[in-house]
Amino acid sequence: MANITTFEVGYCTHVGCMALKGAGFRVCKFPARAYLIEAGDKRWLWDTGYATWFEHYTRSGIFRLYRQVTPVYFDPRESLAAQLREQGYARGDIHGVILSHFHADHVAGLRDFAELTFICSGEGWQKTRGLRGITALRQAFIPGLIPESFEDSVQFFEGFASVALPAELAPFEQGFELPGSQGQVILVPLPGHAVGHTGAFVQTDDGWVLLASDAAWSPVSYQTLRGPSRIANIVMDNSVAYYQTLEKLNQLWRGGKCDIRLCHEGDL
Repeated sequence: MANITTFEVGYCTHVGCMALKGAGFRVCKFPARAYLIEAGDKRWLWDTGYATWFEHYTRSGIFRLYRQVTPVYFDPRESLAAQLREQGYARGDIHGVILSHFHADHVAGLRDFAELTFICSGEGWQKTRGLRGITALRQAFIPGLIPESFEDSVQFFEGFASVALPAELAPFEQGFELPGSQGQVILVPLPGHAVGHTGAFVQTDDGWVLLASDAAWSPVSYQTLRGPSRIANIVMDNSVAYYQTLEKLNQLWRGGKCDIRLCHEGDL
């Protein structure tokens, strides 16, 4: 079965109610998590967290506002590339990077892995790739973080084999099998938070795990169907779809057969 290793790659701070309605105005810490997925003899990264590239591309101009609205704390020694080296992984040991979506806190380290294959939603990339200036900022997308070679090596998961999910993962029914994963990694759309927002069901020795990325920012959200502040709707791709996804996570959680992991579970 597949194995998942979790990395914390910097963090940001924000008032709690932005992530969870009613959480108040206390400033909370939200870690940026990335994952290493190992299935058989293959390894993939799930997102990258922050990196020094984030500071570089938000140092001036319109994107400086990103850091002012959402303060970021990052030590270069915490970069995903550095942590992988520290754990003994060489460059050739990783086969690709899977992107849950294109918000900066998920793709800031892509330039550290520019030689790898990238996997993402084709719809998400097509609707994001041309964003610039204030329009890009509103979507938390910083164009400079994307390597120049990105489109030469990207694969869109919508082209992967569509497979039926086991009944224990209801209400989710269909997904896209990650090639080379021996059926142990199934990518699924989790719409609402961002265009092309994607999750992954991973079959481990302990059972199924859903890497749900930013489908919620606290387990309380999907357990009680309590979303973020209405102000957060401004930066969502589709708030109606977001709450539909949250409802599906609630049903999955109540089924008790899958561990749900979020990227930014804060100290709410």
